[in-house]
Amino acid sequence: MHAAKLSALWLCVVACGPSTEVIVVPPADTSPTSQTSTAPSPTPTSTEQAPADPPPKKAGAPTFDEDLAFLQKHGQVQLLESPGGGRVAVSAKYQGRVMTSAVESGGKSIGFVLRSFIEGGKTGTAFDNYGGEDRFWLGPEGGQYGLYFAPGKPFAFSEWQTPSGFQQGEWTIKEASKTRVVFTRAMKVKNYAGTDFEMDVERVVQLLDDKQVAARLGVSPGAGVKWVAFETVNKITNVGAKAWSKDKGLPSVWILAMYNPSPDTFVVVPFDPKAAGEVVNDRYFGKVPADRLAVYDKEGVILFKCDGEQRGKLGVGPARAREFAGSYSASSRLLTVVHYDKPKAAKDYVNSMWETQKAPYGGDVVNSYNDGPTEPGKPSLGGFYEIETSSPAAALAPKASLVHTHRTFHFVGDAAGLDPIATKTLGVTTGRIAQGITKP
Repeated sequence: MHAAKLSALWLCVVACGPSTEVIVVPPADTSPTSQTSTAPSPTPTSTEQAPADPPPKKAGAPTFDEDLAFLQKHGQVQLLESPGGGRVAVSAKYQGRVMTSAVESGGKSIGFVLRSFIEGGKTGTAFDNYGGEDRFWLGPEGGQYGLYFAPGKPFAFSEWQTPSGFQQGEWTIKEASKTRVVFTRAMKVKNYAGTDFEMDVERVVQLLDDKQVAARLGVSPGAGVKWVAFETVNKITNVGAKAWSKDKGLPSVWILAMYNPSPDTFVVVPFDPKAAGEVVNDRYFGKVPADRLAVYDKEGVILFKCDGEQRGKLGVGPARAREFAGSYSASSRLLTVVHYDKPKAAKDYVNSMWETQKAPYGGDVVNSYNDGPTEPGKPSLGGFYEIETSSPAAALAPKASLVHTHRTFHFVGDAAGLDPIATKTLGVTTGRIAQGITKP
């Protein structure tokens, strides 16, 4: 879970198209929410710091329509609809999250939605886990410049606290249409070293059409493949009086995608086998067992079993990481591909390890997390898996900005239709992914 000075090429402004029709479902009950949040986080409304126990597991994932109807009972939902049938549900109430999506009307809900937490109505817990397959966070998580631990506190789960600045409060909708919604938010956060960051955030969620999919992936879905694709364009701007510097800690944009797991889901992270340095860091929450993670140097891929049953996390640094990651479930016939913008010159990425770090800017650009019990005898955070991407560390002068774009593509079909996409983007066939962890 979860930067040398940026050149002028990194400072960009998101181009926003004209607003058209807004598709909004009114909530059953709403109340005004402040637009600006500040750290430190308030005392949780529950004395229990860990999130609530996950709901009983159902036989099969809910449909998109079922999840949409549930979300509509608890707040406004922006429904984005593509001409091909794809559906994406977006929530201002839950911090501009993409909550879930489907490849067609009535199709299975792909994003993870934690209904028990939403129904509980709590806020200010260690992690307000509403779910969502694309949420905005900031890094780093741990370390001497971490944002999720109060100064002087140990890097232990009992002290972990997601900053209120980006996990609480409804975000403002700047504009919206059938295919696009723009959110804004002002926030303040403080890191472990006591450095304050004041920023404005603009987050654009928009569908991708067939031409954009082909351009990004280098391959078009076949006639028998159903799909949905979207991107989030996430811009942070330093609105404080001081420049953000490495010696006091730097933030980064961190996008996390939560999905419904299954016993046969495997995350695939391609890497450059010829690059220098460590291939994968799997020590975040204790080393991942060999029957759950394997590195295949010849194929240049990492396979990670993601069934939502055993906690573990991996990360790949900028020297090794490709611009793609993904996952596949043979039983669901579902191939997910994630693509993100990875600046070629960037080397400094924040380190989120829960420790005092020797290399605070030697972190990862791509991560994957599989949920499970946080400690022996304790519940999980909900039972999901994640694919995550990060921007470089943001060394921003006042009024300067950094943008990180994260794209999600879901394809449903048979192996013959999915293999050209999997091979082009991930470097392996769906059949190879379905084999799971084998001896390298």
